[in-house]
Amino acid sequence: MTTLFGIRNCDTVRRARAWLAGHSVGYRFHDFRLDGLDSETLSRWVDTVGFERLVNRRGTSWRKLPQPARENLTEGTAMALMLDNPTLIRRPVLETDARLLIGFQEREYASLIQPNREG
Repeated sequence: MTTLFGIRNCDTVRRARAWLAGHSVGYRFHDFRLDGLDSETLSRWVDTVGFERLVNRRGTSWRKLPQPARENLTEGTAMALMLDNPTLIRRPVLETDARLLIGFQEREYASLIQPNREG
């Protein structure tokens, strides 16, 4: 099963969704704001790519954190912050049975996913 995680109004998520639709790739969309995020899923991601890759340090959610919360970030504190505020996660997150992609890079998506070709 392919799942795309993100938030609906994120431009990068919109580009990823358009790419998937344009290549007839079936997926389920999981909106962090509406559907939340569970610790099991986040732990799986952190084990796969590390917390540093998941934390979006360029976004508004990060800038709104108090300075002490941003300093000396550990895996445990980062996970707690991301669970409390999933918009801290770099978007989108594309999870398939075989891989986990963070962010949207068309080349990565193309190499990972074999679009359904009916005809």
